[in-house]
Amino acid sequence: MTIQRGLYRATPSCNYSYSNQSLITLVILFAKLHTKKTKMPKIADIEGTPNKNALKFILKEPLTWGIARSYDNAQAAKDDPLASALFDIDHVTNVFYIDHWITVTQDGEANWQDLAREIADPIRAAPAASAQSAETVAAANDILASLSPEDQIRLEKINILLDEEVRPYLQHDGGDLHILGLEGNILRIHYQGACGTCPSSISGTLRGIENMLKTIEPDIQVIAS
Repeated sequence: MTIQRGLYRATPSCNYSYSNQSLITLVILFAKLHTKKTKMPKIADIEGTPNKNALKFILKEPLTWGIARSYDNAQAAKDDPLASALFDIDHVTNVFYIDHWITVTQDGEANWQDLAREIADPIRAAPAASAQSAETVAAANDILASLSPEDQIRLEKINILLDEEVRPYLQHDGGDLHILGLEGNILRIHYQGACGTCPSSISGTLRGIENMLKTIEPDIQVIAS
């Protein structure tokens, strides 16, 4: 059974159940957030978790395509702009996000009514996966252009095989695949769109691509970023 109040849902079967007062407080909070002139265009919903000190923000647009980001402290998150901004907020102790949702954990010392407002701002400011992906591919193009002539020839053969045997199927399913780098026998690729959220693209399809490319590059290893 699920209790639903506006934008908040709590599941009594979880190990932890919010008290009625906590539920009411969160309902009021989320109602206020969505009636302010400054809307939350990226946040579609907010859910409780079995951990009373963690909230799960459901987003309208994915932050990543199938790539999980998990951080236990600010130092670990220093190269991630979104997570770093969240750790700049007092009381935040853990950040985890993938695809359309992000879970933020606090130390139990903060009032969620105040803390959730602060957390919402970096989430709203974070670029969606589509924008991040475009930046990733653009940066990769510069790197690939600087490859040695020998590696350019290898890359051309790899791309021909991918164009014939892989990309048409990914594009048919609403996704795509881009090469980010070729370093020795390591080929780094980047999934885009729907295929990036499919578990098979992170495991089975990846291994299938690697095995296929081994027909022309026997020692190649394929890594998804």
